[in-house]
Amino acid sequence: MRILLVEDDVMLAEAIARALTQSAHTVDSARSGDEADRALLANKYDLVLLDIGLPQIDGFEVVRRLRHRRSSVPVLMMTVREALEDRVAGR
Repeated sequence: MRILLVEDDVMLAEAIARALTQSAHTVDSARSGDEADRALLANKYDLVLLDIGLPQIDGFEVVRRLRHRRSSVPVLMMTVREALEDRVAGR
């Protein structure tokens, strides 16, 4: 499975990528929303693991752009936000 991991916390991203790689997945990493958007334009992924709080454009905007392009790639959004509004906005 080819996964795009979008996380701006370097230590967390490295730990997640290492675990996924050890489980035989191919992992590409992006550290910002803009970088993620460019990767999603250039490559085909089976899954996107996406932080919401990103530099430049946030995770919500990355998903909006992805869906605007009619991509149906599954997205798992990662966040520490607890507000109901954030969970609804991520649908």
